[in-house]
Amino acid sequence: MARHSGGRGWYGKTVGAALGLVVAAAGASVWAAQAGAVSSASPGPAASASPAAAQQRVAVTIAHASDAGARGVNITIDDGPDPVWTPQMLDVLDEFGVKATFCMVGTQAQAHPDLVKKVVAAGHRLCDHSVSHDTAMDKKSQQYQAQQILDAERMITEASGGVRPMYYRAPGGAFTPYSRTLAASRGMRPLGWNVDTKDFERPGTDAIVATVQRELPNGPTLLFHDAGGDRSQTVAALRRILPQLKEQGYSFGFPVR
Repeated sequence: MARHSGGRGWYGKTVGAALGLVVAAAGASVWAAQAGAVSSASPGPAASASPAAAQQRVAVTIAHASDAGARGVNITIDDGPDPVWTPQMLDVLDEFGVKATFCMVGTQAQAHPDLVKKVVAAGHRLCDHSVSHDTAMDKKSQQYQAQQILDAERMITEASGGVRPMYYRAPGGAFTPYSRTLAASRGMRPLGWNVDTKDFERPGTDAIVATVQRELPNGPTLLFHDAGGDRSQTVAALRRILPQLKEQGYSFGFPVR
C-alpha cells in the first residue's frame, strides 16, 4: 500500500471548535473510557449495528484481503459522502448487485446524514476516514490522532442512526502504531488498499479501468473516491469495471475483519 496524498486538500487541516477535542490513550484504556458514549447510540437496521458485534476487538494489522476468498474483490470508496456523486455510485453498485465499503470523512457524514443512512440501508459497510482528512496525521500528536479517529467515529455513527464504522482507513495511508491500536480497540480494523486507481487525478475513464486490470494481481482491495471534485469518470469506470470483473470470475466481498 503506497502513501496516497492526492486530491485531499479541500478538506482543510483543522477542525472547528464545535467538534470538541477528545483526548484518549490507545489500547484498553481508550476502550474503557469511550465505549459507553458511542455505543449508547440507538441501533440501526444493518447487522453491523449490533453493539456486541461493533465492539468486538479486531486485529491491529492493516487489512487487505477479501472475505470473498481468493477470487474476491473489495470495492472501497473514500472521502464522501457527497450529495452529487455518492447517489450515482450507489445506483451503479445496485445495478450490478455489488456491496462496497464507504470510508467517510466525519465532517461529510455530519453534513449529509441522509446519504450515510442510504449507504447503510443498501447493505454497504462504513469506514472511519478521520474528521478532516489530514494526510499528515502520522506526524501529529497522539492526542490529535485520537481526536481525529474518535470524533469521526462518533459523527459517522450519529449520522447513520447508530451503525458504527467497521474499519478505519488513515488519510493518505498515514497510519501509526498508535492509530492502528486505537482503531482496533474500537472494533475498527485498519484498512489499506492494493490498487490505487488514481481516480482523484481524473486521468480518464479508460485509464482508471486499465489501472484496475493491470494492478488487480497486487491484491483485492480497490480504492475509488466519491468526493473531492468531479467524480463522473469514477462513476463511468465502475459501470465498466464491475461487469468486467464478474465476467472474469471475480466475486465481490468486504475486507476481512
